[in-house]
Formats: sequence, C-alpha cells, structure tokens
Amino acid sequence: MATTARTERAVRGRAADRAARADAASELDYRPSYAAAGVASLAVFVLYLLTLSPSTAMWDTSEYIASAYVLGIPHPPGNPFFVLIGHVFSHLPIAPTVAQRINVLAALCSAVSAGMWFLITERVLVGWLPQRWQRITGGALAALIGATAFTVWNQSVVNEKVYTVSLVFFAIVSWLTVLWADDPEAPRANRLLILIAFLLGLGYSNHPAGFLVGPAVAFAVLARRWQTILDWKLIAKALLALALGLTPFIFQPIRAAQFPPINEGEPTACTTKLEAACTFNAVTYERFMANVNRDQYGKPELTERQAPLGAQVGMWWLYFKWQWLRDAHDEHPAAQAALAVVFLLLGGMGGYVHWKRDRRSFWFFGPLMVTVTFALIYYMNFKYGYSQAPDLGDSVPREVRDRDYFYLWSFSTWSVWAALGLLFVWESVAALFGSDEVKVGRELVDVPRRRSWVYASPVLALAFVPLFTNWKQASRHGQTDTRDFAHDLLESVEPYGVIVTVGDNDTFPLWYAQEVEGIRKDVIVANTSLLNTEWYPRQLVRRPIYEYDAAKGPAVYRGQQWTKPSGPPVSLTMQQLDALPLYQELPQPQIFKKGNITATIDPRNLQNGVLEKADIFVLRMILDAFPQRPIYFSRTSGGYAQSLGLGPYLLTQGLARRVLPDMPKTLGRDTVLVQGEGFVDVPRTDSLWNSVFEAPKSIIRRGDWVDKPSVGIPYLYVTTGMILADALSQTGRPADANRVLGTAQQVAAATRLDDLFQQSRQRITPPAQGDSTAGAVIPIR
Repeated sequence: MATTARTERAVRGRAADRAARADAASELDYRPSYAAAGVASLAVFVLYLLTLSPSTAMWDTSEYIASAYVLGIPHPPGNPFFVLIGHVFSHLPIAPTVAQRINVLAALCSAVSAGMWFLITERVLVGWLPQRWQRITGGALAALIGATAFTVWNQSVVNEKVYTVSLVFFAIVSWLTVLWADDPEAPRANRLLILIAFLLGLGYSNHPAGFLVGPAVAFAVLARRWQTILDWKLIAKALLALALGLTPFIFQPIRAAQFPPINEGEPTACTTKLEAACTFNAVTYERFMANVNRDQYGKPELTERQAPLGAQVGMWWLYFKWQWLRDAHDEHPAAQAALAVVFLLLGGMGGYVHWKRDRRSFWFFGPLMVTVTFALIYYMNFKYGYSQAPDLGDSVPREVRDRDYFYLWSFSTWSVWAALGLLFVWESVAALFGSDEVKVGRELVDVPRRRSWVYASPVLALAFVPLFTNWKQASRHGQTDTRDFAHDLLESVEPYGVIVTVGDNDTFPLWYAQEVEGIRKDVIVANTSLLNTEWYPRQLVRRPIYEYDAAKGPAVYRGQQWTKPSGPPVSLTMQQLDALPLYQELPQPQIFKKGNITATIDPRNLQNGVLEKADIFVLRMILDAFPQRPIYFSRTSGGYAQSLGLGPYLLTQGLARRVLPDMPKTLGRDTVLVQGEGFVDVPRTDSLWNSVFEAPKSIIRRGDWVDKPSVGIPYLYVTTGMILADALSQTGRPADANRVLGTAQQVAAATRLDDLFQQSRQRITPPAQGDSTAGAVIPIR
C-alpha cells in the first residue's frame, strides 16, 4: 500500500511538472519554421549548383565517384552507404554526366544540413526574441554562414569525400536531439531516441564520423533525463535500431567476392566467386574488420602524438582562418586573420548567449562544439599541416595534404553560434536606437523597436562576407582539368600498356577515366603504394583484358597492329602473389636482366634501402609481360624507375617514360637527349602535346590552382612543355619550340608557377604524393 501511494504521488508529481512546463511553453512559439528552413536549404542548393563541378577533381574524388558508379569498395573503411546511395544518384537523370550527378548528391546533403542549422538556431531564439521574423532571420544567418564557409562550400560542389553525406546525418541527428531535449518525457521522446540510434548506425556505415555526434547526444540524455538509461526496453530497441543502421556493411563482403574493378581491402576470402563457405569464415571476418578499422594505415596510439598538441590546435586555427577568406596565395593575411578573429568572437558570444538563453538545447550543443573542436583535434592526432608553419620546412613531420576537410563538422556547426553571436551584436546595436519592454514567455525583457532593428541591420552584412571572399576559391564551376589530365596520361601510353603510378593524384583520376568515362580501359594502372598491400596485386592479375578501341584512340596510334595480350601482367598464381615478401633485403647491388636490359639495383638508391613488394611486382611485370606489353612509368613517379636501375632504358613520350628493350644507339631528329630528363621521343611527344592533350587548355581556362599539395600536376605540364621545347630546338624547329613554350608559360602563369621560367634548364619532376603513399607500412628490421 505504501509503495502504491508513493508511486501514485510520483506519477502525479511528474504530471504536474509536465503541466507546468507545457503551460510555460504555451506562452512561447516553439513551432519550427520548416517552410522557411526549406527555402534556406533551396537557396543554398542553388548556390552550390551555380558553382558545381561538371567533372571530377584531385585526391579522392575520382576514387569515390568511380566506386559509386561500379558499386566498388573505396579505400578503408569502404563507406558502403555512400557507395549505395552514390550508385543510385549516378543513374538518376538529374545531370548530363555521372560525375555531376554524384556532385549533386554532395550539394544536396550540405543544403539539407544548412536547413538543420536554420531550425536549431531558430529554436534557440524562441526564448529570446519574441517575433518570428527575427528568429527566421537568425536561422537564415546560420544557414548562410555555414554554407559559405570555405571547406563546407568547396566540399559541397564536388564529391571529394563522403563527408557531406556524413554532415547531413550529423545535422539531422543534432536537430532531432534538440527536439528531444525540449521535452524528454513527451510521448514521442523515446521514438526520437530510437530514430537517432538508427541514424547514428546509418551514418557510421557512411563513415566513422557518423558517431561523432554520439557523445553529445549521450550528454544531453544524462543532463535532461538521466532516468532514460534505466529503461532497458528503450535501450534494447535503440541498440536494435543502431544495428539496423549498420546493415549496409553487409554489402562489403558480398560485393568484394564479385571482384568489382575497385575493390580496396578486398574484404573476402573468396578467390573465384561468391560462395557461402568462403564468405562466412574467419578469413573474411578478419579482412572485413581490418577494412572497417582502417588497419592498412597504421595510425599510432593517441598517447603517441604525431605533433605537439599546440601545433595540432594551430592546424585547426589555420583552417578556421581559411573559412572566412581562403587566401590561397597569401595575398591578404591581415584581412584573413581579422575575419577569423571576428568569427571566433561571434561564435564565443553565441555560445555564451546560447547558455544564458536556452539551457535545454545547450546541454546538447555545448558538448557537441567541444566534440568537434578540442576532442576532434586530439583524436585526429595529425602531423603538422601541409601549409602550416612553412618556416619549419621539412624539419617537422607533415601531412601529405591539407586536412581541413576533417574539420568540416566543426566549421559547419560553428555557424549556429556565429549566427547567435551576430544576432546578439545586432540586438545590442539596435537597442541604442530605442527599445520597448516586451513579454517573452513569462519574462519582461527590453526588445529593440522594429525600426531600431532596421537601423542596426548593416551589421548583418558580416554574414555575407564569406559568400564574396570565398566564391572564386570555393567554386569548381567549369573545372575539368583533373579529368583531362587522366585522359592525357592514359593516352601517353601505347595500346595494352602498363602505366606505373605512385600516389593518389596520378592514380584515382585514371580509375575514374577508365571506369566511368571508358577512356583507355586497355591500359593497366599499377600503383606502387597499393602494390605493397596484400590485395592489390591480386586485382591486377584478375583485371580483364579490354579491347583497344583504335577509332577512339589518338591518330598517333593508328595504322599499326596492336596485339592483344593473352594473359595478366605477371605469370603468378594467386598463391604465389600472396607469398610475395613484404620486402627483400639487398646486401649489395643486384643485377636485373631482361633481354638486352641489364639494370643494376643499388639498395642505397631505394627509398627504404630494401626491395619492397611493389618493386618486386614491377620488375616481375617487366620480366613476364615485356615487351609484349609496353611498360611505362608516369613522369609523376619522379626518379622511381631510375632507382631500379632502368634510367638508361627510358624514353619520354608525353607524360610518361616508356621502358625500351635496349638503350638508344643513335640520336637524331626523332630521339634527342635532354639534360635532366633523358631520352625524349620528339615526334610522339609533339603529337601528343598538340593533338591529344586537353589539360593545358582547361588549366589555363581555370586561371588558378588553390590546392598547393596537388600543384605537381600542372607543374608536370610546365616541365613537359619545357622539355619538348628544348627537344624541338635541338632538332632545328625554333618556331615550334616557342609555341610550345608559350603554352607551358601560360599554364605556369595560371597556377602561380612563373618562377619556373626564371630557373635554369634544371628538370625536376615531383612525385604525386597522396594518402595512399602511406598506406602500407614496410617493417624495416
């Protein structure tokens, strides 16, 4: 009886509390302005469409677009949800090209995210500003600031990563959590938590960042209604929903066993076809978990800092400065720093106002901001940024590219607090022109008069600054140079050839060109970074032998008979491939022979002093497939071929160096020796430059190159033009040499590489570094 009485009193108490809260809430207008948020999202979407890339771009863009199109598996963790939804978008009749359709997916996701920040900002303002138009203005400011922050904008107009899809999950879960925090005992509250759990799982199947919002959700639950964690039925339902959201991962072992053209990590034990016996076994599970956990990349423990924590915070600050003015060429450092300080202060003020005005949603959003700033900085544990602290040079370990995209959630989320801070400034300035006492909820507050808001409205122009300062740098409208580079490099290779590449930017665009646009699928692309893995050599052996389409190929290859190879590039079984050592020590220089080729491999010239698995595979291709298959080294590979002792047997043809069966015996009008480059095939390179290459025109038309870590690609064209001009001069064609040199100089001017023309005739070809270069760690004993 006593227990029953206490229970009844508790129930009545909770009911009374809910009634009191409902009574207070009834005096405030909590209705979300979904229509206005939809208009804001639509406006952002239109902005992104106006600046949308028509094609692919550097780094991971080509890999992800191609993977989505062929239902492949991109680099670990594999991102199955993105692949599935990207595949759907690649076939929707919403744009003229596959790449553009998938780019629309990125734009749409970010636009929806902007709508979520609109709703959250408007919700925070309910207990602060009495008029709906004021709250809608605040939401619009958040959408505008977040959408035009450089990294968000730049990532939203080309699908370079999966992060815009991740961002939309992040933003939707944030809005749902704010709704739950409004009334955690409402009838819908538990359903919201179950939906949040499902979206967390689905977001994780897109990228591990899907869980990034999880800690803040947990904190909000504990702060608003800790008893929730004692409801075991709810917890069970939430866990089931989470598991359901993770189900896209089932795609990976199933699809991997069908051996798609892009099958990174190859998370299956099946070797010929999909079967239950090889799918449901320990090897498949081990490979699958290694893929999901990104074991390939060998990230150190968090206690082993890759750079001082202060430097890692400094990296975040560098990228934060980029958001409001992407000064790619360091022309306006003072303005960039000033804007960064302004938006930092606005965000700080916004956070304070949020805490003061709406504590309920703050218990979620405050921890969320800590998660996507300090916690994320600590967790990512980056080396020095590529563009960070240039005065330190190579004396510190650096990332191979700028990692601003990893903080996309940070910069996008910051828009809410920046908008709140800007509204606080707007209100403070407006109050100087006069205010009235108005009842907001149960409180009487001083609120500026309508005309006071109008008088103070010029301060809102701050929100428009990133729109104008970032337009040129963030826009990718009309950019086709990456696709054109892939076309040019593939066409530099004779039919049925092999092209050896070294990094992301000389490999992924080629995958895109072959698998999406069908350009030169007869060429085998052999990436040395991936050849150090267990799975990639198997894929090169499995790759079908595609017919060379002479009608679509360049004229320089017509009128000749090209024999289609009958087998893979190496004569090794799968078991023999798996048995290749990760590296082989060379106690002294070794001789490699193939026909008339005699190459001396000196361990002192090798990158790590040992013959790596990739080197063994490359030499084996020469041994087994050459000269039936032409073998080329991309000129982006720098001195890699020379490190294998093949320097005297290389002939430059366009953007690649072909391996010759013997050293050139005579020089003349067709073959000349260019200092710093070696032997150059003049007619072939001249024909490719004038009649085949497309990227020089698109680079010149673009007129800029924002991403410094990938500037080696336009640099490749500059040096190719200089080399060809030198060769043409040697063969008595000064007019042609000047014409080629003029084009090269235009490429240099467009990409801020003019200083090359002030240098001597030194020839330097930088390697196209990328994330995959760090993919397989070679254990040196």
